[in-house]
Amino acid sequence: MVVPAPLRLFKSLSDDTRLKLVLMIMAEQEMCVCEMAHALDESQPKISRHLALLRQNGLLADRREGQWVYYRLAPGLDPGSLAVLRATLEHFRPYIDLPLQRLARMGNRPERQRLCC
Repeated sequence: MVVPAPLRLFKSLSDDTRLKLVLMIMAEQEMCVCEMAHALDESQPKISRHLALLRQNGLLADRREGQWVYYRLAPGLDPGSLAVLRATLEHFRPYIDLPLQRLARMGNRPERQRLCC
């Protein structure tokens, strides 16, 4: 079980980009860097730096598929952290509406990969 310390959890979520990344990943279950960069209208290096911090702090895990790296919530994330994240997504879903709309305009995953990766 991955147990981020409360301070580390809240510091990880205290940045606008990182919070949106985590919430979008929760909403989509898994996303690649190029999808996130497009949805947030940010550069891939900036997104990658934020993802690295979230991974280091135990919130995210990644997997490589060819040239793409996909991120998801860390398997075994502790129940307290999951509860905070689920409640945040449930109560503040409009916070990520615009990025998710941008993502939806990209189409499904195979189309997304052709568009941005």
